[in-house]
Amino acid sequence: MASCPAYAGPICSLCCSLDARCHDLCKPHARFQVQVSETLGRLMPQPIYARINSQVGHYIGVFVVSAGLIALVLGLIYLQTSASVHGENELVSDVLWKVFFSLSIIIGVVAWLFVLAQQSRRAAEAETRRQTALLIQEIDAHKRTDAELQRAKEVAESANLAKSRYVVGLSHELRSPLNAISGYAQLLEQDTTLSTKPRDQVRVVRRSADHLSGLIDGILDISKIEAGRLYLSRDEVRLSEFLDQLVGMFRLQAAAKGIDFVFRRPPTLPGVVYADEKRLRQVLINLLSNAIKFTQSGSVQFVVHYRSPVAEFEVIDTGPGIQGGDLERIFAPFERGALGASQPQTGTGLGLTISRLLAGVMGGDIKVTSTVGTGSTFKVKILLSEVINPQRIAPVEAPVSGYHGARKTILVTDDDPVHRDLLREVLTPLGFILLSAPDGAGCLALAQHCRPDLFLLDISMPAMDGWAVAEALRASGHHQARILMVSASALEAHGAPLAQPFHDGYLMKPIDIPRLLETIRQLLKIEWQYGSDDVAVPFWHPETGSKPPLRHIEALIGLGQIGYVKGIQLKLDEIGSEHPEHADFVAQMRSLVDRFDLDQYMATLKTLHAYEH
Repeated sequence: MASCPAYAGPICSLCCSLDARCHDLCKPHARFQVQVSETLGRLMPQPIYARINSQVGHYIGVFVVSAGLIALVLGLIYLQTSASVHGENELVSDVLWKVFFSLSIIIGVVAWLFVLAQQSRRAAEAETRRQTALLIQEIDAHKRTDAELQRAKEVAESANLAKSRYVVGLSHELRSPLNAISGYAQLLEQDTTLSTKPRDQVRVVRRSADHLSGLIDGILDISKIEAGRLYLSRDEVRLSEFLDQLVGMFRLQAAAKGIDFVFRRPPTLPGVVYADEKRLRQVLINLLSNAIKFTQSGSVQFVVHYRSPVAEFEVIDTGPGIQGGDLERIFAPFERGALGASQPQTGTGLGLTISRLLAGVMGGDIKVTSTVGTGSTFKVKILLSEVINPQRIAPVEAPVSGYHGARKTILVTDDDPVHRDLLREVLTPLGFILLSAPDGAGCLALAQHCRPDLFLLDISMPAMDGWAVAEALRASGHHQARILMVSASALEAHGAPLAQPFHDGYLMKPIDIPRLLETIRQLLKIEWQYGSDDVAVPFWHPETGSKPPLRHIEALIGLGQIGYVKGIQLKLDEIGSEHPEHADFVAQMRSLVDRFDLDQYMATLKTLHAYEH
């Protein structure tokens, strides 16, 4: 291998010999033409050399050399002929001179063509080299541009990833307290001891929490849209009940504003349809809320048409209307119509953008017609296929008081004690034996000493997230137990969690208690008890049940004597974590404390204390 200046790199000898286009750039003074030119340049004055090294000079040189060679050949012919033929020398000489002059004319033409061809070749090669150099410069410029674009893309992707992480993190931080607010509000709503007014106030709190949860979902939707990741679920939606919920919500809003709300539906609607209930609700809520927001007087009509498999929803208002130039602009992010901008109530400017996108993803579209001063009509067409054989849906209509069958053990793992307390408040009164752990390591430690029927795992936990815990549980032999993932993070943020083979269900925070109970019923295959049915509470007796160490009993007695309920609950958590084999005892004591039956609590502990002595 040798270095080649033409290729600016190493080249083998065979390739070098086959490629003659470089004109021996590696040996610039080796060519005969170059050596002759340099010799003449040194021997002759520069003006004369310049004339000789011109086009005419090259032509004269080629012509003289060629004519000289012809003359030499003809002279040799003359000498040979003269020696062999006597007395014909003049005739031979005349013939050879005529031949010489004839050939000289031909040589002159050929020499001129030869010089022109050489100059054309050199000019073409020079132009080729120039174009090649320009092309190389352009390629280098494109490489630099591509490198800059790649760096800019990486910076943009990094910024977008950071923003997405921030949005997801913000969602988690907001959903965590909302879960507690919404959960306890749902518990208070089910409390039959509350009077009507406090219960209505609690209902307002729950609806406000649901509204905040919807706002968080909107922020996440924007992030997903910008990232190009938007997934739809295939839910079985009871269409009539779904529409009645929307109508009930907005009829109250319209009445509070002093406008009429008219709802018209066809006489026949499919019972259950396939749709993403959350997204469909989001689209219709955006349109209905806008109609009520911008309508100061008159009415808002909500009209439903269905022609299998397409449903059409019309929202007709008597608001200020939309100017013709704004009919498309209002669907752009952060844009509002000129007439709508003067309204006292403003929004983020993202509702219609998200609604049109979601409608398109669901196989439909949104169209709008409007007359300034009369009102606007928004039409949404969405593909809603009827479900022929719907699954059995068992909503919890009456308050659940317990369940039939053997007691089930549930292990709750969450790094937030408020969430663990909330689930304990919900599940312990129903007769479940509830264990809790603050992290993945604690969950695995408890799982070694007991066999829970159901694991409730929070996904976002320090050190070991819920997915890793679920995988470890399956690996440790808990193949029959059910695993339900619970998280405040967006489902899509983990990649594709539904593809994980280690869990049996997934719930988002804030937790909807009826949905939680229905999921537990399906996973554990139990049957609920309602209302005044006999409630099966965990049974434990001092004579037959397991007995925790004496120091724990004495600590519980001391806490009971001062009536420190929170301290008792924390102590029971400690016992349940350190001694899973005493789960029945912990559940029995907790049920007494939750009912504030401290007399029975103290009597049981004193009896147990006497047995220990």
